[in-house]
Amino acid sequence: MGEGDFFRMAVSKAKKDKKPERLIASNRKAFHDYEVLERLEAGLELVGTEVKALREGKGNLADAHVTFHHNEAYLLAGHISPYSHGNRENHAPDRTRRLLLHRQEINRIMGKVKEKGLTVIPLDLHWSKNRVKVELGLCRGKKLHDKRQADKDRDWAREKGRILKSGARGG
Repeated sequence: MGEGDFFRMAVSKAKKDKKPERLIASNRKAFHDYEVLERLEAGLELVGTEVKALREGKGNLADAHVTFHHNEAYLLAGHISPYSHGNRENHAPDRTRRLLLHRQEINRIMGKVKEKGLTVIPLDLHWSKNRVKVELGLCRGKKLHDKRQADKDRDWAREKGRILKSGARGG
């Protein structure tokens, strides 16, 4: 067994150990309306029926945003539908949920939001080692002409792919 074989075995073992993060919900509208400058991951304080509802895939971040109050970060307008087998103690779907971040992270983000006029938008909800995590984006709002330019770039990339694909076929 050579050195390369040992390296391949180590890499394949590392790939097996790492579980892929499973997506629960994505905020696609955020990428259209905002320019994402920085990303970070935060935990989410949930009650039991919310976790069960998220296991059923019932999360939505369409109009969600993050606010700061008393040096804590909170997720507002993140919708988690009630659990289908819940009882009268089911959770409220649009309740405010606390984000679990380190104090230094909260202070750094709050400083950037106040100083530069940025906003914090949740980009997606996903599972990470059986815990629900939120990927947050430190964002700047796009102007209308920026949105139009992004649409033009996307259309050109699609057209370029079609041209290259038809050129490869020889037709």
